[in-house]
Amino acid sequence: IYNFSLYFLLEVERKIRANDREFNSSFKYATNSIKTSKYNPFTFLPLNLFEQFQRIANAYFLFLLILQVIPAISSLSWFTTVVPLVLVLTVTAAKDATDDIVSTHITCDYIQQTEDLFILCSYFFLFPLLRGNREVYCEPPNNRLDRFMGTLTFGTQKYSLDNERVLLRGCTLRNTDWCFGLVLFAGPETKLMQNCGKSTFKRTSIDRLMNVLVLFIFGLLALMCIILAVGNGIWENHAGSKFNAFLPREENTAFSAFLTFWSYIIILNTVVPISLYVSMEVIRLGNSYYINWDRNMYHARTDTPAEARTTTLNEELGQIKYIFSDKTGTLTQNIMTFNKCSINGKSYGDVIDHYSGQRLEITEEMTSVDFSFNRLADPKFFFYDHTLVEAIKLGLPDVHAFFRLLSLCHTVMAEEKNEGDLVYQAQSPDEGALVTAARNFGFVFRSRSPETVTIEEMGIQRSYELLAILDFNNVRKRMSVIVRNPEGKLSLYCKGADTIIYERLHPSCSELMKVSTEHLNEFAGEGLRTLVLAYKDLDEEYFSEWKQRHHESSVALEDREENLEKLYEEIEKDMMLIGATAIEDKLQDGVSHTIEQLTKAEIKIWVLTGDKQETAENIGYSCNLLREEMNDVFFVAANSPEEVRQELRWVQLQRVKASYFLLGSLCSQAFALESNMELEFLRTACMCKTVICCRVTPLQKAQVVELVKKYKKAVTLAIGDGANDVSMIKAAHIGVGISGQEGMQAVLSSDFSFAQFRFLQCLLLVHGRWSYLRMCKFLRYFFYKNFTFTFVHFWYAFFCGFSAQTVYDEGFITLYNLVYTALPVLGMSLFDQDVNAGWSLEYPQLYVPGQLSQYFSKRAFMMCALHSCYSSLVLFFVPYAATYDTVRDDGKHGADYQSFALITQTCLTVTVCVQLGLDLSYWTVVNHLFVWGSLGMFFILTFTMYTDGLFRLRPSSFAFIGTARNCLNQPNVWLTVALTAILCVLPVVAYRFFYSQISPTINDKVRYKVRQMKEPSPRPRRTRLTRRSTRRSGYAFSHAHGYGDLVTSGRFLRRHAPARSMGLIPTGRSPGFKPTGRSAGYSPVGREQNPKQKVEPTSLQMFRAVKDASF
Repeated sequence: IYNFSLYFLLEVERKIRANDREFNSSFKYATNSIKTSKYNPFTFLPLNLFEQFQRIANAYFLFLLILQVIPAISSLSWFTTVVPLVLVLTVTAAKDATDDIVSTHITCDYIQQTEDLFILCSYFFLFPLLRGNREVYCEPPNNRLDRFMGTLTFGTQKYSLDNERVLLRGCTLRNTDWCFGLVLFAGPETKLMQNCGKSTFKRTSIDRLMNVLVLFIFGLLALMCIILAVGNGIWENHAGSKFNAFLPREENTAFSAFLTFWSYIIILNTVVPISLYVSMEVIRLGNSYYINWDRNMYHARTDTPAEARTTTLNEELGQIKYIFSDKTGTLTQNIMTFNKCSINGKSYGDVIDHYSGQRLEITEEMTSVDFSFNRLADPKFFFYDHTLVEAIKLGLPDVHAFFRLLSLCHTVMAEEKNEGDLVYQAQSPDEGALVTAARNFGFVFRSRSPETVTIEEMGIQRSYELLAILDFNNVRKRMSVIVRNPEGKLSLYCKGADTIIYERLHPSCSELMKVSTEHLNEFAGEGLRTLVLAYKDLDEEYFSEWKQRHHESSVALEDREENLEKLYEEIEKDMMLIGATAIEDKLQDGVSHTIEQLTKAEIKIWVLTGDKQETAENIGYSCNLLREEMNDVFFVAANSPEEVRQELRWVQLQRVKASYFLLGSLCSQAFALESNMELEFLRTACMCKTVICCRVTPLQKAQVVELVKKYKKAVTLAIGDGANDVSMIKAAHIGVGISGQEGMQAVLSSDFSFAQFRFLQCLLLVHGRWSYLRMCKFLRYFFYKNFTFTFVHFWYAFFCGFSAQTVYDEGFITLYNLVYTALPVLGMSLFDQDVNAGWSLEYPQLYVPGQLSQYFSKRAFMMCALHSCYSSLVLFFVPYAATYDTVRDDGKHGADYQSFALITQTCLTVTVCVQLGLDLSYWTVVNHLFVWGSLGMFFILTFTMYTDGLFRLRPSSFAFIGTARNCLNQPNVWLTVALTAILCVLPVVAYRFFYSQISPTINDKVRYKVRQMKEPSPRPRRTRLTRRSTRRSGYAFSHAHGYGDLVTSGRFLRRHAPARSMGLIPTGRSPGFKPTGRSAGYSPVGREQNPKQKVEPTSLQMFRAVKDASF
């Protein structure tokens, strides 16, 4: 809860003066404290009560309490309603307070200087020195991440401030020991918090449906009471005078009917018992603990269990239709590994058995290449093909040229604080992996300046003159460097996408291209990302002339980009092919299989990422979100609203379901989400099998989620791991946070959290489906038993003169929901399962009925009400007919009110227990104990309450003296109980039998298959998931245009001290690399991955894959 000043609400310009606390504090800007809690001590009680009374049933019970304090209406004491109501409100408030305390996150922004200068404040303005009268005038707090406007005033001079002069919260300042800065925005005013959205009160679909059903029940209750009140008026007019001696008659018939109406409102209130909501909270709490205790969702490596951070949304997990996922850190580990390569037509990276000639699978136990010959080798780099090292040692020219290119053609920065201790900081993970591979094979990148690149080739240090960097962009899909070696030879080195490089090769490379293409297809078939390497020797005279033209074009005011592109095309032709690299994009464990399982469950997965198109598209193929058979691709990259609209409508006019849909640029995303175009965007996206939105801001992620919620009316889930995913997590019906490498803000804002994306299938397909199934069974059974209980009162009113007399004993009315039927239904709701966890994962199609709300809906509720109506008729009229004009074995009259009441309530208790037994799919010891224990408790308490001793203590409360022993010893009574139970459940048994034979549900089919199997669950087995494909990945995993200019400009490099050079890289999405992993892996926070550490088997690997999706 934020306290914004009036000034903030009216602020149009921010004024900050350096080193002047008194001046700055006069504006009352927000402090650097951030609170994400929903309540505070002052707002908790009113806000929580307001939320609770949004449940119509709670408001109904409050109204009932008011009625019960009126003696002329109520036959029950007021405390019978106030005690359970206060209990429900208190328990729910305590649970909400606990949930809010758990999720509360109070942080203070601070600046921490360790190895790097780590900045946690939102905007940190950089300039050389902050002394004297220096003021900053800038825009007020807003959520725009792509722009910033301001001015710095120093004396009489003014300097322009833009986005390049500020650092967002969560950025790291690399290669810099110290700097001066000025905090512009802090706390809730930060751009990050402005994009986070507000915490909202989330309610499940069942809660919303319950509100509608409760309104219907109120209408039904009012209708029944009106009928009985009219009946009372008619009875008073025609037969009331005959009973004046026994029952004093109300002179005013209309007033008598009015009082009868309210009396029956109180008597029939059990159609919505207050225990319903208490039971629902207990069920949700229990199912939340199952999530917390699930070992299959525990990540041993980080010691992170799954956590249900809220206890009110469990059943919503069983109805998810759309999943919105972040990419980096959620689907991927943001780690790249150098696995294979092709050099001059020979493939390296596979381990071949010398005896059989067969390829061996690489395992952690296999002996890796010994790099001890290289003193600068990274000990965390692993490679298993020894032939490549032998080729290096033999000095093969092509192999040396291959790794020389990798060590020169890049924009990586090297930091070497201690001799031999190299730390590479790469702008893309691909770059870091390739440079580290070259380092281990003897071509070590040591340092750079704006004019030189220094490498160590097989122990000999050489400095190359850096003449030009032909930078990467999305159109070129390649980068090149032009260097002069120490001997004075000019060379151009290029790396890029194979389709781009092949078009620019010399004709003499045609044969080598064919062989390399076979290798590339093989690499791509294994899901590896490929790059092609080429070089060209340059003539000194030609290059001098080309460089002059390049300079003229670079300073031209018109057609600058077009002219530069022509020059690049001119010099990057007739190149000679060297080979290709194959890098593994490290997905999280089990991502591909999880997406496959969720897709089989008819869940649509949309990826919302801030990365560029190529990055997202490659990950889509790696994790099987995109497949080879998806030929129709629709990509929106327009830069104007009208162009975006035309592109969206063009796809709709095709009337063909596209395979996948890519929304590519920040501008096109913004235009597509405008109010006058959002429906066009949604229609187009829903026509596609897969949707990937690229270059989206945190706020746009939330807008996409809200769009689907608003128009599709589907249950949504958002999953992410970073602070930029918080708004999306808050916007979705269910928010899931992954506790990864980007902090805990996503977890603290989430409803559920765990450590790996693969746990999502267990959360949804097992816990979510079980929770939804159990809650639906609970509601159906609860309404059945209470409707049946209440409708018997309705039928009895026609035989008691509409006098508002109850058909049951008061003790039975009190204990029916509290003791006799409470535990069996709780046992079913906490322990029941149609199939176990293994079969739930084996057949993801079991999840589909939840998406369609087949287990509990308005139709299911009406069927339940009709079943209750039929059962109540049987329960009233069968005992009535059995006791009518009957006599006992001893010849005494057996037709009295107390005997009839006891028989009816015995029949009711036995019938509802039999019905519960039919609904149970999984009998446990607890279920047996609860069902048989409740029946036993009914008879024990019945005989106890009908004894002479209790009658003597309180005759008015225990008037049924001796009824139990006089009634229940008659054989016809037990026959009546058996006949009633059979008649009540017979239609249900018949309906289920015929329906399962004629139109079996997916649950019926799976349970039948399970019964046919000898094994209780699928056998555990480990599977190696690979993607076979002919598609090759594009260049640069997350490479950004313009980085080459930054390298050559010298703005971030000190000529004589490259180790202390400065560059700005946001940590949230750009990696500062330390090599890790099996080959050349990289983590954005530089965490070492232990290559010898055994990875625990996932829950997916414990069960065999689905062999046949059809049933």
